[in-house]
Amino acid sequence: MFIGGNHEASNYLQELPYGGWVAPKIYYMGYAGVVNFGGLRIGGLSGIFKGQDYHKGHFECPPYNESTKRSVYHVRNLEVFRLKQLRQSLDIFMSHDWPRGIYEYGSVAELLRRKRFLADEVSTGTLGSPAAEELLYALKPDYWFAAHLHVKFPALVEFELNNGKTKSTKFLALDKCLPGRQFLQILEMNPRENETKDLRLDAEWLSILRSTNHLLSVSRTNSYMPGIGSNERFDFTVTKDELDEICSDFGGNLRLPDNFVQTATPHNTVPGKSADVCEKTAVHVNAQTALLCEMVGLSNPVALLLNRSGNTSGILPADNSDFVDSTFTSSSSFNPEEISLDDCENDDEVPDKEDDPPCPGVRRSASGFSNPGEILLGKPEEKASSGEDCESFFPQVKRQSLDPQTSLGETGNCVKAQETETEIISPPG
Repeated sequence: MFIGGNHEASNYLQELPYGGWVAPKIYYMGYAGVVNFGGLRIGGLSGIFKGQDYHKGHFECPPYNESTKRSVYHVRNLEVFRLKQLRQSLDIFMSHDWPRGIYEYGSVAELLRRKRFLADEVSTGTLGSPAAEELLYALKPDYWFAAHLHVKFPALVEFELNNGKTKSTKFLALDKCLPGRQFLQILEMNPRENETKDLRLDAEWLSILRSTNHLLSVSRTNSYMPGIGSNERFDFTVTKDELDEICSDFGGNLRLPDNFVQTATPHNTVPGKSADVCEKTAVHVNAQTALLCEMVGLSNPVALLLNRSGNTSGILPADNSDFVDSTFTSSSSFNPEEISLDDCENDDEVPDKEDDPPCPGVRRSASGFSNPGEILLGKPEEKASSGEDCESFFPQVKRQSLDPQTSLGETGNCVKAQETETEIISPPG
């Protein structure tokens, strides 16, 4: 199961705006989504935050130009608005970029030691996504997992609820997949009793999608979500009747069917042309999306774009002439807004010697690369409870409490998830 970031096959993920199987047993959560597995409730938000695109609709469509190939993965206000309507508690939430300010609840010194170039954003309070920050305060999940900044970073946020109780969110970001880097940590979470281990749609989320369908836009112009003082409905808290209606529409069975269907042939170079030249990219209406839209009564953004263009071929014209003949070259243009994929953000973090210390819990092979079979398992005393003693789970984090007045979207309905024993397979730190 995964959410999208800023280095994805966006043309394929666009087929599944509400989620779906991208391959057998690999599930994408869509622009945003909530699903259930073994009684654990998992939410996610795809993309990264860029303010210039936040209020726009999902107007992009392949073949992309130099602008839309980036804006297509930028977070939109519609998905954030929908997630903020959730009232039932979440066990896990996933995002690509970090909630803004999350570094204040971990070791800032260690973060800046590893990523010195982040110092300016930390000092100005601008590091991270303001949209994800809103969701952190509103949803308060038990766990929040992220990536994007290419560094492992744990944090612990404690919230003071309106009823005087506290609620904790354990945040963990991991590094990128390279030898000697801390890109993997396995957490064991036991499913709820009497719950089957299969992936299921979430009735509350489907109800929110249905009731907010009219807010969907595929326009590049800005559109704003309704709020207090608006002449239209702005609170889409799901009622029991709406939940019952969703369950009835699905015959009481929200289990996700294994209905993956390949929508395009594997990439092959155009006969007689350079290997750098690709066939023109078609837009596909995915059968998974079509079925969900029919069941819930949703609009398919891709179908809306095709209908608006009057083009039934599935191939839309490029937005600008800078995308000619759908030609891709091996060189990539520089985008100063994005985190570099290079391993040289900081010279002092690139292992260039045989005797450089690997990350904790990984033995070096003779070649200097990590052997997956040599990852050390945590010792029994490294087990930690998911209860209040969170320092043992995420060491070297500082406890802080958020002012309840700063918590956006507080519902007073956040109940603590069932206590489960968690085992850290990779050693702490």
